[in-house]
Amino acid sequence: MVDEPTGIAREQLRGYVTRIEKLEEEKATIAEDLKQVYAEAKALGFDTKTLRTVIRIRKQDQNERREQEAMLDLYLHALGMADEPSAVAPEERERGVSAA
Repeated sequence: MVDEPTGIAREQLRGYVTRIEKLEEEKATIAEDLKQVYAEAKALGFDTKTLRTVIRIRKQDQNERREQEAMLDLYLHALGMADEPSAVAPEERERGVSAA
């Protein structure tokens, strides 16, 4: 048998439930807003899959992103899907330095 919450605990519980429900509603609203923004971008000819990738990349730490890019470059080369691993460090690529 579960103990009945006291008056104070009952009110705290109601408060948490109410706050969670409000946040869930806000989350649904935000999700709908995001969906509309992506639809607008798509209507103007932007590729939404690429746009989502750009958003994901912008959230990453710069060093983490560079490390992932280097690993991707290495894996693609190992699979014969790229000419050769870049001899230029990712940060130099961003500045436009060539591997010559």
